[in-house]
Amino acid sequence: MLSAGKAWTQPDPATFGSSLESGDIAQLRKWLDAGLPPDYLADRIGTGLMIGAWRGDLPMMELLVSRGADVNKANALGERALMHAAWRGHVNAVKWLVAKGARIDSAPMQWSPLHYAAFAGHDRVAILLLDLGANINARSTNGSSALMMAVYEGHEQVVRRLLARGADRSLKNDRGEGAVEWAFKYQRLAIARLVAAPDEFVARANLPKSHWPEPVRSQPVESAATMPAQGPADEATGKIEDLVKMRNTLAARKMTGAVDKLDRRIAALRAQRARAERNTPAAVLEISASRASPSDQRARLLYGADGPPP
Repeated sequence: MLSAGKAWTQPDPATFGSSLESGDIAQLRKWLDAGLPPDYLADRIGTGLMIGAWRGDLPMMELLVSRGADVNKANALGERALMHAAWRGHVNAVKWLVAKGARIDSAPMQWSPLHYAAFAGHDRVAILLLDLGANINARSTNGSSALMMAVYEGHEQVVRRLLARGADRSLKNDRGEGAVEWAFKYQRLAIARLVAAPDEFVARANLPKSHWPEPVRSQPVESAATMPAQGPADEATGKIEDLVKMRNTLAARKMTGAVDKLDRRIAALRAQRARAERNTPAAVLEISASRASPSDQRARLLYGADGPPP
């Protein structure tokens, strides 16, 4: 505890998050001793416990729970500590959190820890969650299953594990797409053989690729009725700002692969804006997303007949 009469300053969320993300347990203990709430929220990942789970840092998690941290508290994106541990593949952190009372499943039509593990390709965590009682056919916000997430990202080992445990390969999301459709959409033929019945695989594989689903489904970012009148350059600027925010969130979570992809997309969109300002044909930005989390958002640029900008 602080000595009598000595004042302390509560850390701002950015300072708090940066300190815990670097693993500074000594500083965390000082803040807690001084009266910092155990569920204090950082600016990026969430509470200290969520950061500990994201790091797989059991001593940090032990300290926070001993001071009253809620193992089931959610951040603004609806993510809980167990979901962060699953996303990062921390088997021991998953076991520890469940032992402390972390909920294995989420509410209906919400992302679950199993979705996070499958999407990130962590088959050991996925099997652990199933062994602990996770619903293998839980549906995300748009109705997608964990099996579909593994197919989407091309995680063949996770697909095999989920199928071996009885995952329902017939489930469809709210766009009428399922594991088979996604396997062909993203041209993952080895996985398609796993999720499709033999006759279905042969029938689909023999179709011309022009008959396969489009790789990206266009989703409107805003309703035309609610958007103010804008020129092409203004619209591109707004989209760039949205993608930059997404990119910064991913960077904060050290998801370097996704950051690199977004950097390329942002650069291409800036080129689109420049083309619009020169009154040349603009590209179309297609965004596919099923939730607020950055990890499940995809974007690409489709150019007209004249091709991408030089």
